[in-house]
Amino acid sequence: MTSAETLFPVSSVLPPDAELARVRAKILAADPCDEIFAAALRRTFDMLLDGQHTGRFRWEELHKTEKTHAGTLVEINLQRAFNFADGNKMDYSIDGIDVDCKYSQDLGRWMIPPEAMGHLCLGVWASDDAGLWSAGLFRVTEEVLTKKEGNRDGKRSLTAAARKNAVHWLFEDAPLPENILLRLSEKDIAAIFASRYGTQRVHELFRRTQGRIVSRGVVATVAQQDDFMKRVRYNGGSRSALRPEGIVILGQYGNHQAVAQGLGLPVPGAGESVSVRLAPWTTKHANARSVELEGIKWVVAQESDPVVEAPLLPEPRER
Repeated sequence: MTSAETLFPVSSVLPPDAELARVRAKILAADPCDEIFAAALRRTFDMLLDGQHTGRFRWEELHKTEKTHAGTLVEINLQRAFNFADGNKMDYSIDGIDVDCKYSQDLGRWMIPPEAMGHLCLGVWASDDAGLWSAGLFRVTEEVLTKKEGNRDGKRSLTAAARKNAVHWLFEDAPLPENILLRLSEKDIAAIFASRYGTQRVHELFRRTQGRIVSRGVVATVAQQDDFMKRVRYNGGSRSALRPEGIVILGQYGNHQAVAQGLGLPVPGAGESVSVRLAPWTTKHANARSVELEGIKWVVAQESDPVVEAPLLPEPRER
């Protein structure tokens, strides 16, 4: 990922663009670490897949019309996330400058309509399979577009040279918040979805994803139920069901995050969870990181550690 402070290369053919520089500065000031942008793109994929109601989690499972709708959802979700004003002629007004928004599954292959000529364009690419996304700004001119091909809507794309030289990247190959179901083996996927009951599927999800972040979108896809996050909690959820197996499920709460940090685990953010099997500390764990829960020191269990009932986690408390 490129940092917000990096000076992005400008084509030697194109003169400096003061409006592009203003728009770039405005976006990077609002999102210097790419978190807003990335979350909006993750939300777009989750909305398209609609896992809670369909059980889908792969791009290729979408219908052709749904894939076509992806660009519109990217445009909408970015506008909501950044609170961009409506543009006069283009999609957005950013710092008073009209900016069009285009999304493509193929990097740099944005389709530019005739009405965008002369305007700035925010080009976005994201791949759930690759777990990466990029976004850059460019000015739409005849020099950067392919020749007119006589297609019905008059749309054209960037030339190969323009894709290399005319795009001023805001973020390039930045990590997309992970859909962990795409990273699991077919054996694990089959085991997770084997049960007809959503609650049992969620239990199996947390058994098989220990030490890794699980998003609420993944829980929704696996549970396929209303109030799907209830399936994670105590009182009948996975926290209760997996406790006899020594497994705890840490959530977004401040005291849960402190436990994750203490054990050296990924720290769950908003709407995220991470499961792990614990074992009581013994002298063989002398070099292991530990936390105290219910008056006992606990460590991340090794394969050789016997299974013991996990401690109760502290009551959820936000930071």
